[in-house]
Amino acid sequence: MIRRASRPNPRRRGYNSRRPVSLIEAATLRELRRDGRLIPFVGAGLSIPLGLPSWSRLIDSIAGQLGYDPDVYRLNGTKLQLAEYYVATTGSIGPLRSEMDRLFDPTDDAVRGSACHRLLVEMKPPLIYTTNYDRIIERGFELRGVPCHTVANIDDIASAPPNVTHVVKFHGTFSDDASLVLTESSYFDRLDFESAIDIKLRADTLGRSLLFVGYGLSDINIRYLLYKLHKLRDRLRHGGARLPSAYLAAFGAGEVQRALLARWDVAIVELDPIDKTRSTEKFLESLL
Repeated sequence: MIRRASRPNPRRRGYNSRRPVSLIEAATLRELRRDGRLIPFVGAGLSIPLGLPSWSRLIDSIAGQLGYDPDVYRLNGTKLQLAEYYVATTGSIGPLRSEMDRLFDPTDDAVRGSACHRLLVEMKPPLIYTTNYDRIIERGFELRGVPCHTVANIDDIASAPPNVTHVVKFHGTFSDDASLVLTESSYFDRLDFESAIDIKLRADTLGRSLLFVGYGLSDINIRYLLYKLHKLRDRLRHGGARLPSAYLAAFGAGEVQRALLARWDVAIVELDPIDKTRSTEKFLESLL
C-alpha cells in the first residue's frame, strides 16, 4: 500500500502565536542592554499607534499639488521616484519636507502615551538609530525630562555631548533638508555606504548588536544594510564564538526568512502578528 506523504504543517515551520520570546533570547538581549552593547534601530512601525500618515497619503498630497489625479500619479513610479519628480518640478525639497513635517507631528499627549517610546527612554541606550525623519523619539525623551542629542550630519557628530542618548537619523531629519534620504537619487547616494553617518554606524556596531524594531521582513533598505554590515564584520572577525550582529523583531517570520537572515548573523525575534502593538510593547518591557 502506497501511503500519501503528509502535508507539512505551516504553523510548525512558521510563526506560533503562543510562542513567547525565548528565555535565552530575552536574557541575552537584557545582558547586551545592561552592558551598553545593544543599539535599538527604530522604524516607522513603532509609531503606527500614533496615527501617522502612510506614504500613500503623502503621495496623494503630492499629486494634488502637482495637479494630478492621485490614482494616476501612483502609476507613474515608485514612492522615491514620485518624490523626486515633485522636487524636480518644484525646484526644491523644502515644500515637501514642510508638508511631511506638518503631517508627522502628533500631539504631546499622544507621544507621552506611547508605551513603546516610553520604554525606549527607560532602556537608557547610549545610541538609538532610526530611519524616521520626525522627532517623535526625541520628543519621547524631552517630554520625560531626559536629555538626548540628535545626530544627522557630521557637525552633529562633532558636537555630540557625552552621557546622553544620541539619536542618529540614518535617513536624515526634517530640520536639515540636505540630510534627507527622500528621493531616488538620494537613496542611490546612500548605497555607497560612505557618508559620515554610514562611517559612524560601522564604528558603532563593532562589538555591539543592533536591534531592529518597527521594520518588515521585506524592507529592502534594511536588508541591504544588514548585508553590508555582515560583510564588514566578516572581514574583521578572526574565528571564535560570536553573538548575532543584529536582532530583528518580526511578525510571522517563517523558516525561509530565518534561514536567510541567519546567513548574515541576524537572529529573528518572533512577535505576535495578531496584536502587533501590544506584542512589541511586551517585548521591549522584557528587555528591562
